[in-house]
Amino acid sequence: MSDQQQHDDQPGFEGLMEELDGIVGRLERGELSLEESLAAFERGVGASRAASALLDDAEARVDLLVRAEPAETTPFGEA
Repeated sequence: MSDQQQHDDQPGFEGLMEELDGIVGRLERGELSLEESLAAFERGVGASRAASALLDDAEARVDLLVRAEPAETTPFGEA
């Protein structure tokens, strides 16, 4: 499987947040057994860590772009 296919199979940040929202909702309703609650909590921790890693990657990309030396530019209309 290619890196792109593996990346496409992984949920994005928004998908992870939706998953977390659903897990929190199920836990808050208190309708799950102890074992189901623990399993949901484990999935939630995994989703939270994956979302955090995506945010860290995005922050690193932004930092890289902001810290890059500005290229020589010509103001629009003066070219």
